[in-house]
Amino acid sequence: MASLLRRLLFAVLAATFLISSGASAAAPEPVVDGNQIVDSATGDQFVPHGVNFPGYEYACKQGWNYGEEGTRPAEIASTVAGIASWNINTVRLPLNQDCWLGDDGLPAGPGRTVAGYRQSVEDFVNALNAAGIVAIVDIHWSGPDGVVADGLRPMPDNRSPAFWSSVATTFKDNPSVIFDLFNEPHSRWNADDTKVFGLSWDCWANGGCMAPAERDLAKVSGLSWYRTVGMKKLTEVVRATGATQPILLSGTDYANDLRGWLANAPEDDQLIAGFHNYLEQRCRTETCWDREVAPVAEHVPVLAAEFGQNDCGPPGHMNRFMDWADDHLIGYLAWAWWSLPDEGCHNFALVSNLDGTPLAPAGTALNSHLASLPRVLPQPVKRVSPGLVIKRAQWKRPTLRLRVAIKPNASAAITVQIRLARDSHARRAPRTNRRLITKKLRTGFGFVDLHTAIPTGLKPVLVTVSYPGDKRLLPKTVKRKPGSVSKLTR
Repeated sequence: MASLLRRLLFAVLAATFLISSGASAAAPEPVVDGNQIVDSATGDQFVPHGVNFPGYEYACKQGWNYGEEGTRPAEIASTVAGIASWNINTVRLPLNQDCWLGDDGLPAGPGRTVAGYRQSVEDFVNALNAAGIVAIVDIHWSGPDGVVADGLRPMPDNRSPAFWSSVATTFKDNPSVIFDLFNEPHSRWNADDTKVFGLSWDCWANGGCMAPAERDLAKVSGLSWYRTVGMKKLTEVVRATGATQPILLSGTDYANDLRGWLANAPEDDQLIAGFHNYLEQRCRTETCWDREVAPVAEHVPVLAAEFGQNDCGPPGHMNRFMDWADDHLIGYLAWAWWSLPDEGCHNFALVSNLDGTPLAPAGTALNSHLASLPRVLPQPVKRVSPGLVIKRAQWKRPTLRLRVAIKPNASAAITVQIRLARDSHARRAPRTNRRLITKKLRTGFGFVDLHTAIPTGLKPVLVTVSYPGDKRLLPKTVKRKPGSVSKLTR
């Protein structure tokens, strides 16, 4: 009964806040549709723009509160009002695995309980949703059983499945929540640059490798170890609860490396690739974003769940990335919405007061940029199959004749690869070691013909035709053996 009364009281307070602030009570309900995120409630394209609100990962371990300043019951409404004033549609809440589960003596502090921690997180999520803001919850600080969650570890551990089973069960009926399964998977070096642990993509996906148990800021690691749990297992745990919301999976190298993401991600149609982007990280330039991030965004949504700048100089890095991300319809969440009078912008602070007063230079840059964005983006164009088919593949020595059909509105070139093998019926041995012919062809009227000579002594054994996709048409690859009706399409 006490819990019910608390929820009713919170609902009244939230409604009062909405009426006074004029904020919309309809939070987006994000779902993944191909490589886009769509608000399922409206059908509009949804690109997350917002901030990280730290505190729930460390305050409960330090023992002075469940979350950062602004998260006590009487403070939540005004804190969220300040966030909502920035045209923000998404907020990421870093959580502490031990505080949620009640492991290893956490949450710390007099009178702090697991139920109190969970309720505070739920109240903050509900307040964000009431203000029209999507909430993302993630494992930020963790530790294997027996190790206090006092910082960042390289990978999830043996208690992470229990965490996600509980968190997903708590929020499975809330369509305005996204699950970020682990903050920043990474390798580990000691302070003297000695490599202690290398995180492979196989371990990222499947777990089972041994990782150092010391927190990220420890000067020496590798004194104790734990067995990791992979992203596939955690995805299965979330889905086993009945939760269907999108899942954010961050890449390796502190979430800055997405190069192996597509090849190793679990089978699930509601995945978002998580990317973190700071000045000191490797992939921090437009050239790298074009080469490594944009290709992933062709297949799944990408979200920069953290980015920022703490040099207190001109926010060039932030501005360049926001402009680039806007052009690619990639969302971004800045670190961090906290007020730090003693450190200010040197610790990534975006505000000088939790009421939303921007702190120069990063905070004012973000505030101005968010204010310039449209509240509702145009509905995404639904890409369809290009209709790519190999209509004919006939080989009559020495010529291979191909006809490839594709939709007339295809705007990119198709790639034809012809795999060759030794022709046992040829009178002469081949004079070349080449076993692959590659051609780039432009389409014109819905089809293209290719007649190509096959070197003496060789024969074509497989034709592969690929279309890279464009704004209207999906990528597709088809294969056919010359002279047969056997055809494989993927």
